[in-house]
Amino acid sequence: MSTTTLHKSACNLCSLNCGIEIELNPETREFVKITGDKEHPLSQGYICQKATRINYYQNHKQRLTAPLKKQNDGSFKEISWDVAIQEIADQLVSIRDTHGGETIAYAGGGGQGNHLGGIYAASLRAACKTPYIYSSLAQEKTGNFWVHGKMFGRQNTMYAEPVEDAEYVLIIGANPMQSHGIQKARRVIGELSRDPNRTLVVIDPRETETAKKADLFLQVKPGKDAWLMAAILGFLAQKDLVNHSFIQEHTNGYAELLTHLMKIPIAEYAAISGIPLSQIEQVAHGIASAKTMSLRSDLGIEMSYNSTLNAYLARLIFLITGHFGKHGTNHLTTWFFPLLGHSKDPEEGGLTTAVTKTRGIGKLFPPNILPLEIDSDHPKHIRGLIVDSANPVSSWADTQAQIKAYKTLDLMVVIDVAMTETAKEAHYVLPAASQYEKVESTFFQENFFHLRQPVLEPLEGTLTEPEIYSRIVRAMNAVPASFSELKEAAQLEKTENKKGHFQQSFMKVAFTEPSVKRHGVIALKESIGETLPKGMEAAGPIWMTAQMYANKYPEAIKRAGIEGNSAELGENLFKAILDNPSGIKVSERAYENHWALVKHKDNKVQLFIPELLQWLDDLPLTLEHIKQSEIDFPFNLIAGERRTYNANTIIRNPEWRKKDAAGKLKINPSDAAAHGINDGDAVQLESSTGSVKIISMISDEVPSGVLSMPHGHGLKYYDQDNHETVGAMANLLTSTDHCDPLAKTPYHKNVRVRMSKV
Repeated sequence: MSTTTLHKSACNLCSLNCGIEIELNPETREFVKITGDKEHPLSQGYICQKATRINYYQNHKQRLTAPLKKQNDGSFKEISWDVAIQEIADQLVSIRDTHGGETIAYAGGGGQGNHLGGIYAASLRAACKTPYIYSSLAQEKTGNFWVHGKMFGRQNTMYAEPVEDAEYVLIIGANPMQSHGIQKARRVIGELSRDPNRTLVVIDPRETETAKKADLFLQVKPGKDAWLMAAILGFLAQKDLVNHSFIQEHTNGYAELLTHLMKIPIAEYAAISGIPLSQIEQVAHGIASAKTMSLRSDLGIEMSYNSTLNAYLARLIFLITGHFGKHGTNHLTTWFFPLLGHSKDPEEGGLTTAVTKTRGIGKLFPPNILPLEIDSDHPKHIRGLIVDSANPVSSWADTQAQIKAYKTLDLMVVIDVAMTETAKEAHYVLPAASQYEKVESTFFQENFFHLRQPVLEPLEGTLTEPEIYSRIVRAMNAVPASFSELKEAAQLEKTENKKGHFQQSFMKVAFTEPSVKRHGVIALKESIGETLPKGMEAAGPIWMTAQMYANKYPEAIKRAGIEGNSAELGENLFKAILDNPSGIKVSERAYENHWALVKHKDNKVQLFIPELLQWLDDLPLTLEHIKQSEIDFPFNLIAGERRTYNANTIIRNPEWRKKDAAGKLKINPSDAAAHGINDGDAVQLESSTGSVKIISMISDEVPSGVLSMPHGHGLKYYDQDNHETVGAMANLLTSTDHCDPLAKTPYHKNVRVRMSKV
């Protein structure tokens, strides 16, 4: 009988990355049992049902175990790692030197839980001389980031939504009961809904699981969130329910903002949104009178009409009422490792893409424009594409456009654990170790960091992303054969306990050797990383992150219980990260220091954003005329609903789903009756770009005229010589040009379709 071993790690199926304990059978590599890690400082033993099914990610029949090269007939042939690395490196150099580095792009980069491996791609991008990163984060959140840049001074400002601490909670376009997004979401929402001294308000077109627990549910019409939030803001301003002392002390631009809010026709906007005026007044009074209010928003308004404007209006609600920067309210916080940067606007000299002239936001570019940047005769169109830990064919808008564009590339490389829909379009597929076969981390969490130790050795034939990138960059002759001086310094500090010796050496070499500055992640992996326990080498760059974080926030780190002065503090922080397999709080906020995180020179929030207030002024004053698209495609499809058993495309085996394995389409009973559809019937959905067949689920959760389907379905899962496709792929119905005009965020919550019974 095999003896099992216990390992601490984290769930990789959503942005929270709750702590887990994995009971492993070392002989079979199977995850026998998964439970919550009670020592994890944030999740404290809490997990949802998805985490218990991670074995379906780790062990499945589609794991890749050798590099693959596409042949002329479209089939793939196994090749050696050495051949794959050299051929890819040679082709990248050829594209870079012939057409320019800007004709190479990078897509993906980490998903929900493997951000540590993703940072090594920075070295490859430096070797390719490309600034272009396309990511799912830019498909969802860049409208928020742009607004943060204007309001708080930097697009990579991170802010928290402490639903668990607030007296009054407003949730807009989010469903924490299913999608989480806040720690211990189901427990927190349950406690909130049962507390008579607290109020939960949910705004959504769908009566979600969270909405069913709300004190007040505002069932807004699909895509009309901007009108509803504008009506709330108009009422707050026109009835003078704002916090004048807060506005005067902490903001600029309220007088200019007020002229626009005073013009809002509240009753007309209420009618357009579908919400009674009395409920809007009730919410406005509740927010204004609450001691603390927290607002939680998510993809419901971030992937819907007016998404960038929605981000602005949502933040104005808590800002003009003074619910910001204190306990129980939205507030700014710090990134231990920032996931993004800050991009200048084009008029300020900021970078744009070659073909569509699209702006970067947070140093990221939106997936909706990627096919257009590839499939073009522009001399600087994208010719080479590296895709890491992402499945754009399934996950990004307009599957057909993605595939068509990829077929025109000179070089496409996919790094992944499985032969995904995107990998099938590539010239080379490189098999990566899974997230549990290497040291890993996520950079999503505020004031917290969890460096996850390997649970298993990499599957034979696979390599970790840090190793893959290091080999390609070295084959491109972009880094020296070894970083001998740094390796010697790291070993000397370890063996002779010469504290600070490596730091001094690294700073000296970084300023004198350009290759170290450009490829610091590889230098750190191959120097201080090699002094770490076996399998932890790729955590070397976290040493530098700890030094930088300690330099910026020393007092916050000390409040979290980590001692030390100057350089010693960074070393102690790094050691604490290594020594705590459940993760640690790397800092503790002090609200009196909150305003230093606002990056405007006066540390005040800028309320006046002319571009967005013009957008607000231009919202129609009456119900919009019926468009031809609404006649041809009369239903509003919510494409990408989060349900009990879906998780993007990270788990491909359909057997992991205990419920709703087919990913059914939710249809209002009246719409089903009108089309002669019974529960469980197959129906066909058609949009302007494609069609899918899907099984029906009759539900009054969606109003008449609205349909809802989950994401993460429609994948081919291979089992020996057979394969099956379960469910429908939502992005067969979406379009690249159906998106926010500023951030290019796709309108996945407002896909126009028609429906017929099969």
